[in-house]
Amino acid sequence: MSNLRRSFGPHVRSVACQKALVLGDSVDTIAADAAKIEGVSKVLTVTRAENAHPLAAVLAPQIAKAADGYSHVFAPSTTFGKDVAPRLGVAQVSDVMSVEASHNFKRPIYAGNAIITVEANADHTVVATIRAASWPAANSGANNAPIEALTLDVTLPTHTRFVELKQGSSDRPDLQSASKVVSGGRGVGSKENFEIIYKFADKIGAAVGASRAAVDAGYVPNEMQVGQTGKIIAPALYMAIGISGAIQHLTGIKDAGTIVAINKDGEAPIFEIADIGLIGDLFKIIPELETTLG
Repeated sequence: MSNLRRSFGPHVRSVACQKALVLGDSVDTIAADAAKIEGVSKVLTVTRAENAHPLAAVLAPQIAKAADGYSHVFAPSTTFGKDVAPRLGVAQVSDVMSVEASHNFKRPIYAGNAIITVEANADHTVVATIRAASWPAANSGANNAPIEALTLDVTLPTHTRFVELKQGSSDRPDLQSASKVVSGGRGVGSKENFEIIYKFADKIGAAVGASRAAVDAGYVPNEMQVGQTGKIIAPALYMAIGISGAIQHLTGIKDAGTIVAINKDGEAPIFEIADIGLIGDLFKIIPELETTLG
């Protein structure tokens, strides 16, 4: 099976692949990292000034051109991956969580309450987004795949252009890749009260997330949202504080290693999937945990 995937960063998961595609205005570092990933037989690179900022409308025509002749194109099932994949000219298979055969895949539906097997059309290239949280991280370091620069004769669209990027800065671990995550929900009560979540996360070196309810209430910005309509994560430790456990939230954390829930409602759905459950007032439990941790 000839596979081609777009390399979006160093956190590549162990989806079977033979070639990786790296696009950017300066690709040497990420291409070298990709070449070390187990399972990669060759790294293809496309260097253009227009690729300085990752815009789906600009990258998609280049990916489609580079993928000509390949049987499979895989992208991560992130917001950006789902923006790029539908532009490649064929119907995509979304959120692949396991590969059953070359054209058969399993994916979640109904917010993860059911798993279905889908069969992709064998008459054209398979385009799929891969649910990274469902796969272990690929080994890196031992491989030494060759790197080949591509020159693509493709016209890029001019109707989309990069203007500016605005984002908050933080010294905390990245939510998407952190091994420990502490999330707060509506039960935290207010934007001001959310400081207890930040403080505790800093105490244990964790990233900070939130439920959709907390985001909708204005406690935190939407880039911190964890769940089906936010970030799907798989940390080794996930702490849900003041989160009831709506289905859309559980979808985003079901692959976490250990789930700890703190909620005053002993009937909250979050306790059904939690490995450790603490029933009580979070404003009393968190300080006690901090004292225990020293």
